[in-house]
Amino acid sequence: MQLDQVCSELGFEYLPGQVEALCEEAVKKEWNLKEFLTSCLAAEWEGQRLHLLEARRRLARFPFVKTLSQFDFSFQPSVERKQIRELEGLAFVGRAENVILLGPPGVGKTHLAIGLGLQALEGGHSVFFLTLESLIAQLGRAEREGRLEKKLQELIRPKLLILDELGYLPLSRVQASFLFQLVSRRYERGSIVITSNKSFAQWGEVFSDQVMATAILDRLLHHSTIINIKGESYRLKEKRKSGLLGKTSKMASDYGQDRPDEPLPNLPEPSLEGV
Repeated sequence: MQLDQVCSELGFEYLPGQVEALCEEAVKKEWNLKEFLTSCLAAEWEGQRLHLLEARRRLARFPFVKTLSQFDFSFQPSVERKQIRELEGLAFVGRAENVILLGPPGVGKTHLAIGLGLQALEGGHSVFFLTLESLIAQLGRAEREGRLEKKLQELIRPKLLILDELGYLPLSRVQASFLFQLVSRRYERGSIVITSNKSFAQWGEVFSDQVMATAILDRLLHHSTIINIKGESYRLKEKRKSGLLGKTSKMASDYGQDRPDEPLPNLPEPSLEGV
């Protein structure tokens, strides 16, 4: 049998294109037969791994690809490298814990969320990315079509769910109840990474219901890591350098004055009756 035929029978898609280079490297480095065979199998395995990873990235629906190694810690000193390294180890995913990234627009919250998502994919976990606006639209449509339960079940499956941009648009009480149901069902079953431009004290306004906000926060914060970014926008830094903008905006400098670790008010569970 010819090599191409053998590879085809075995389902090897990536080795045939690398055989010549591997042969040259084997001669140059004087590999024995076992070393050469190991390198050939490793080349095929790596090709399959990268192909699978790329497919899973597409399924995750990331809006762009940014790794944790690309994050500029020097520009955002409020983000602790040690804390990010700990999260990079993915223990929080294994324990079904949450990560909440707070800060004004443009400080790198989405970058960190996607970076954690990519790291989770590398670690073999399933990941799905949604903006909160898209999530609410999908759940609302599912409810109107009588398949809300099915949609919620779909969103429970990923080991890591990333919800981006909480707080940019206010939610009605019905819409807030959708998020409450999702958070409740994922509680201690799967991790959630949330980015928000609102401090916890403002979540009652976002959800149009302080009781609902408290119930959601109670579940999110029970097992969680909170990263409060107080820097300025990446997107504005170049304009600021050129003198087109003044000093750091009040929003950026004052953000985070509401302590995220303050105890939540002791409020009753929200009622979903009639929702």
